[in-house]
Amino acid sequence: MKRWKKRAAIIGGGLAALGIAAALVLNALNSNIALYVTPSDVFAGKAPKLQAFRIGGLVKEGSLRRDNLTVHFVMTDMVKDIPVAYTGILPDLFKEGKGAVVQVKQVTEGEYVATEVLAKHDENYMPPEAKDALDKAQKSQEANKP
Repeated sequence: MKRWKKRAAIIGGGLAALGIAAALVLNALNSNIALYVTPSDVFAGKAPKLQAFRIGGLVKEGSLRRDNLTVHFVMTDMVKDIPVAYTGILPDLFKEGKGAVVQVKQVTEGEYVATEVLAKHDENYMPPEAKDALDKAQKSQEANKP
């Protein structure tokens, strides 16, 4: 085999291996991604179906209810409410009226089961996406008032 043919085979094999590795990495990232949506986005149909996603907002006052190890609560953006069930230990800072981000999967229409609950830890900080979503929701709510 000539020298240039060997080089071409080595370069071609290297590019093929690099392409396969890139495809595997992208596939792994795509399967583990969790999109961030608000309760209003869920009602608008922007939430992915049959895939985990994150709902951000506030835990509605008076909605926290415990049933043995399962905790039921409502996530709200002050416009729409999403009922969520979570089995497990909640973070210490998880309280009604406070911000939270919940990774959920839709079980049936209107029924969401959380796999992870993250509580806001500082009164002064809110993720930019959550702040923008709450601001938009409050503005649309004010615009809809007569």
